[in-house]
Amino acid sequence: MSHPKSQPRRPAIPLPALEAAMASSAADPLRHAMKLDALEQQLRPCLPPALAEHCRLANITGDRLVFVVDSPVWNAKLRLAANELIEVARSVGLGVNSVTSKVSMQPLFPSASANAPIQQQSPVAREALKAALAMLDESPVANTAAVERGPRPGQKR
Repeated sequence: MSHPKSQPRRPAIPLPALEAAMASSAADPLRHAMKLDALEQQLRPCLPPALAEHCRLANITGDRLVFVVDSPVWNAKLRLAANELIEVARSVGLGVNSVTSKVSMQPLFPSASANAPIQQQSPVAREALKAALAMLDESPVANTAAVERGPRPGQKR
């Protein structure tokens, strides 16, 4: 019995992490979020500039665009821009007929400064920090190290 000549096996080439993650159905929510983000980038220029800062595309539900706004005032202004948004959405192939929105109390576009540490210190915190530094200066271990490295900036010998 003759065996057909087998092809030499090529070594498996690993997929890049993102490609591997996107290959499974577990990535469906991520793909949906990416699709919404791309659509929002197309719709945002159609919004009045002041409104664009206060609303974000949240979902497409059936034939409806769902936005999130950060106050009831922007909810009303979004309704005024609804017809233009529907036209743009239809021009990119979506079969939408209406725009709705939900009001959120959370910031829609978190700023980098929201995660930054607070630079201002209260007088109580400032005094506590000075007291802790003074205790370190008084300890024998700290004094030995201070002699070896010299005074701190702003500290007199």
